[in-house]
Order: sequence, then structure tokens, then C-alpha cells
Amino acid sequence: MSKSTSCYPQLSASSTGTSVVSHAGTVLLLRTAEKTGLAAALSTELAGFRKPLAHHDPGKILLDLAVSLAIGGDCLADIDQLRAHPEIFGSVASDPTVSRLISALAADADTALAAIGRARATARSRAWIAAGPAAPDHDIDEHHPLIVDIDATLVTAHSDKESAAPTFKRGFGFHPLCAFVDHGTDGTGEPVAMLLRPGNAGSNTAADHVTVVQDALAQLPSDPAYRVGKKVLVRIDGAGGTHSLIEYLTERRLSYSVGFSLTDTMTAALDLVPEQAWTPAYDSDGQVRDGAWVTELTDLLDLSTWPKGMRIIVRKERPHPGAQLRFTDRDGLRLTAFVTNTRCGQLPDLELRHRRRARCEDRIRAAKVTGLQNLPLHGFDQNRIWLALVQLACELLAWMQMLALTDVAARRWEPKRLRLRLLSIAGKIARHARRVRLRLAATAPAVDVLVAGLNRLAALPAPV
Repeated sequence: MSKSTSCYPQLSASSTGTSVVSHAGTVLLLRTAEKTGLAAALSTELAGFRKPLAHHDPGKILLDLAVSLAIGGDCLADIDQLRAHPEIFGSVASDPTVSRLISALAADADTALAAIGRARATARSRAWIAAGPAAPDHDIDEHHPLIVDIDATLVTAHSDKESAAPTFKRGFGFHPLCAFVDHGTDGTGEPVAMLLRPGNAGSNTAADHVTVVQDALAQLPSDPAYRVGKKVLVRIDGAGGTHSLIEYLTERRLSYSVGFSLTDTMTAALDLVPEQAWTPAYDSDGQVRDGAWVTELTDLLDLSTWPKGMRIIVRKERPHPGAQLRFTDRDGLRLTAFVTNTRCGQLPDLELRHRRRARCEDRIRAAKVTGLQNLPLHGFDQNRIWLALVQLACELLAWMQMLALTDVAARRWEPKRLRLRLLSIAGKIARHARRVRLRLAATAPAVDVLVAGLNRLAALPAPV
């Protein structure tokens, strides 16, 4: 017998293990779905899609699909990871049953998506109430509004799918427009709207932005505070700088912070700004940044064709080494601008607030590793349903962090790290005194975080 030279222990493997559960940490997501009422809301809203004598509930099937995406799945068949452990996930539908449900929902996509949207809104309201001070809408006002970030992304189609089209980056696929509620510097964010569009959809199509804003507002808790004043801030990059969208935001009495493209006339007006009117800009930590300044250009321009109250704020900075200047830049300095109707606050604070819109790109990256990277179905309406599943998965993760992981570093972990350190923790099913117990791996580095999160969820009141 030769001696092994491997640095790892030699093991003899077999497939005879029983009562062993992989992804046992996923119970954190299941308890979150129960405490927010998402499971019950989906079952109620989708009751019309349940066939007589059907064994599986449509709401439960969609929730199982969302959970499978949350733990890393990227197609309908990945629900089999849940089917293997009925002690935790209960009865999970077969692949043909799942496929038939998605086809049935896609056949009446508008009705199905409206039902799923109502269930999501109900669960979101309960989640934010349960979160208390940790909720994104806690103590919001005009000075500290609830922020909704909107941005688009490209999703590549690797086969000829319905409505897939060439993109402006010479790819092929789709161009969905997404909206996320920002949880601030101490949290992550959650999706409130996703509009699936062909790959050739315009980046600055005002009608699409208006639709997404409407869908996002419909997802916010039905509190009169959201309809009065400017307690909700819509934050968009330069694609939102159109007359139609800014007029719509003004009519809805929403606060906004929208990227804006400078014209030659506007750039020339900067020569009229005295040097002392430029204020040092802030870095991401709120400290003065060397080589960057901001000023307001509103009073030097004719804005009579734009909505009343719109302000134009310009930032100039020394370009990074190797950066290429654009035609709109001036005197060797990079120029960027945005418009806002916020009247209070110092210019550097408003500019820093707008620049934090980049966190939306983090939310999109998280969504792409939670099912958005690839739309796996052929039909356009089928992929609209898939997009709703992606939102459910991302919301489950966000609510889990908000409710169960409030005071720990895991509150800001992205999905990949959550899966590696929490959701993938293994367990063993033990039965005693007519009860089923889940014994989590004691040697898992983050098992204490998982147990504390479960205890925190258990202490929350049951949804009414």
C-alpha cells in the first residue's frame, strides 16, 4: 500500500447518508417569508390560478422557485435542490408541474404579475413595520427622504428568444429597467420594480421610466406620508434627464436627483461663475476631496421650458490619470451635472447624495447573481414572470438581512457571501418526542450568526 502524498485526508465516499441536509441555513429565508406574510399573501393572490383538485399551491411553487434563486439557482430545474429535503421545504412540485404553472401564469401575464405585485406589497409593508427603526422608511422627511434608485442593465440572450434584440453595446438580449429602494450606508437595498424590455429599447425612454416609477410607488406601503410633500426621492442617472420624466416627477410632487447632460451653452455659462462660487466637493466618506468642486448654474441659464423649481448643479474635477476628456469637458477638467428640486442642504451634500446613486449598480450586480444574469425561458411573458421571481428572491434576502441580521456585519453582505457563509451551512434532521429538529453544523464559522438570526425572527409577532 503506497503512502498518499496529498495534503488532504483520504476519505471513502458513498451515497448512503440519511437525514443530512445541505443548505440548511435556508431556513432563515423560510422564516422570513412566514414572518412577513409573503407565503400566505402569494397563496391568497394566486388562488385563481389553482386548478381544482390540484395538490400543489401556486403561491408555494413560486415561493420555492424564489428560494431556489436566492441560494444560487438560475433555472426552473434548480428547484430540485429543495425537493431533496422535504423535512425542511415540505412538498415541492415536480419539474413538469412547475413548467405548467409558469406557462399558465404567462398566458395571463398582466393578471399574474398584478397578483404577485400585490403579495409583494403586502409583505413589504409588514416587513418594514416589523423592522422598526431599521426600516428604510423610518422617520423619513424632506431632509431625509426614502430613496428609490432607477437604472437599466443589459442581459445577454444566448439563443433566439422572443423580443430579444441587438443592444447598443453590440450584444444581443434584453434591456430591463430596474428600481430599488436604497437601505442607506448601513444596509443593502430591495427591488420594487423591474420592466423587461427588448435589447434595442432606448436608454432615455421617458415612458418606460414613468412606468417604472409608477410600479415602484405602488410597492411602497400605503401610507399617506408617501403622497404628501417630498418624502420620496427618485434618483436616476443621465438617462432620466428628459422633459417628460422631470415634468412627471414634479406633478407627482416627488423629490428627484437626475443626471443631466450639459449643452455647449450651459458649459459656456460656467465662465461666468466666479472662482469663489465653487465649493469643494466631498468624497464618499463625506470629507473634503482634493481636486473636485461643485457650483450651481441655475440662475445663469434660461430654464423657462423646464419645470419650476429645477436646479442645475455642476461638478468639476481633475480627471484620473489616463482618463480621456470629453468634448463637454472644459479647461482640462471633467464636468458632470445633475438636476434636483431639493431646496435645502449644502451643494456638496446634494452632490454626494446624487453620486451615491452608484449603489444601484451594486443592487443590479446582486440581482444578476440571483437569476437576472440569464433569462432562461423562451417566451417574453414567461421571462416577465421570471423577472418577478428574481424580485421575490432579492426581496427575501433583503428582508432577511433587515429583520434577522440587523446588528451584525452580515447586514451588508451580498448574495454570494450570504450563500457561502450562512445559507450553505449544513444540518442534520433529528426526531425526538414527535418533533423534528434541525441540528446545524457546530463547526460552521457563522453558525452563531445563523442561530441568532433565527431567534430574532422567532421573536417577531406573527403576521395578521
